[in-house]
Order: sequence, then C-alpha cells, then structure tokens
Amino acid sequence: MMTTFSILTVCSGNICRSPLAEQLLRVGLGSLPGVSLASAGTIGLTGRGMPEQAAALSRQFGGEPSAHVARELTVEHLISSNLVLAMSREHRRAIAELSPRAIRYTFTIREFARLVHDLTAADLTAVAGLPLDDLAGRFASVVELAASQRGMVPPAEKPDDDDVVDPYRQNDGVYAESAAQLVPAVNALVSLLQRAATIV
Repeated sequence: MMTTFSILTVCSGNICRSPLAEQLLRVGLGSLPGVSLASAGTIGLTGRGMPEQAAALSRQFGGEPSAHVARELTVEHLISSNLVLAMSREHRRAIAELSPRAIRYTFTIREFARLVHDLTAADLTAVAGLPLDDLAGRFASVVELAASQRGMVPPAEKPDDDDVVDPYRQNDGVYAESAAQLVPAVNALVSLLQRAATIV
C-alpha cells in the first residue's frame, strides 16, 4: 500500500505561482494524513523567496510563505511525485521533455479542475471501492480518473484558459488576476480529494 501521496506544483521561477499553489493546497489538504506537497520551477530562481505581492496573496488565503526557498525542477522531483500540477501548458511541455513518463500524471492545474468538474459519485465508484485508510491509493485513482477524461471532456474555450497568468514583475492587478485563476482550481482539487478521502 502506498503510504504517501506526493503533489508537486511547477511554474517558471518557483517564486510566485507554484509556491502559492503549494501553500494553498497545504491549507486545504492539511487535515489529510500522508499528503506531501512541494514545488519547483523549470528555470528555478534557486534560493529566492517569494515577492511580497505573492507572499501577501498566500497569507490572504491562509498560507504561510515565509519559509519558501525556490528550487529548480529535476527529474527526481517528477519521478517521486504522484500528481504534478503545472501552472501553464509551457511548464507541462517542459515536464514532458524532462520526464516523458510523468506526463500521465501531469496536468496544468486549471486543466485538472476542468477535467474533474463534472465527475459524479458513479464516476468515483473505483475510488469508493478502496479501503478508507488507503488515502494514497484513493488519490492515485482520482489522478487516473482525471487522465481518463482527456479527450472526453471538451477542451478549454481558449487554450490559455488552461494557464495561470504569470504575475512576476507585473503590477498588483496581474497578481490579483493570477490568484483569481489559481484559487478556484486549487479549491476544485481540494474538494475532489476531500470527497475521495471519505466516499464509501
């Protein structure tokens, strides 16, 4: 039985979008045992903290940004993850180049939210069949279910609807826009995993 379910969020520099996503997921999933969260950047600004605007957004939604230290994405990060959430299609492509096998469990975070939006209790039957104490197995089943929706669920109206806009070095308005795209997707994932943890 898998004991830990590892979620990795990925953006460019690992100082704005991916740490914000990581911290918001930590808020939402903190009560679930055995979930590990981390983030990295395809061109990681290694050693850097979050810009004040990104840190302020994290705190606004209950996150804790002060300990964040940016790091660059490696193949090892991808291989050791069970779900990889890219902040844009560009990052998803970079992940696929770095580790082709990771593409099966890699989504942009908004793509994931779109794919699972209409899942019903009947869709979660396979999840419900797993033991309640096998959370990691249940979450892995959710990832497989999301992947199976590719090609079944209509694509985003505009391709960039699957991306979270990059606010780095932009004004406060762009940071707010970025959060407005990211937060609902985080909430959709948290809600689904909470469901998956308890459904019988």
